[in-house]
Amino acid sequence: FLMSKKLILRIIYIIVFFLILVVIFYYNSRKSEQITFTIENENSENIEDENYTSSNILKNVKYSAKDINGNQLVIEAEGGEIDTSNKNIIFLTDVKAKITLNNSDNIKITSNFGKYNINNYDTIFSKKVIINYLDNNITGEYLDFSLERSSLIASKNIIYTNAESILKADVITMDIKTKDIKIQMYDNNKKVNIKSN
Repeated sequence: FLMSKKLILRIIYIIVFFLILVVIFYYNSRKSEQITFTIENENSENIEDENYTSSNILKNVKYSAKDINGNQLVIEAEGGEIDTSNKNIIFLTDVKAKITLNNSDNIKITSNFGKYNINNYDTIFSKKVIINYLDNNITGEYLDFSLERSSLIASKNIIYTNAESILKADVITMDIKTKDIKIQMYDNNKKVNIKSN
């Protein structure tokens, strides 16, 4: 009976050991698939007033995210505020961003405002959005960028200019993996307005 107790204990130890190995392997494989994220801010302060029960104000913030393909997003803003109802959302003001694409040229973005999700790194830029990519310049009022979806979608009063033409459209979509750009109107009966320079 004593021998069987020792045997049972050894079997339990072996099972526990293998379970620990499985957990470590799973954690490491998940970790390698995740996007990395860093946050820097020079100054933050907590404020309380009658409009906010608790609010976090950030100044001179910088966010950086990188996906497994090597594409990187770096956002800088003069100010930010953590959403009191959802701590994963940061509202930004006076925003500058740089998207460094793997094996391609960089995309630079500026806007008056931004909304950044620290969980999936999706970013919405709004008001006076300017996008520079190669010799292309896109202006509009709204831009939805996602590393996770590998897409950049600009909309509202879009004006696309390059050396050859000026183009007005409702939506411009860019796949950051393939670098394919799609230009379209909301209404299929309307055509994209193109003017040669």
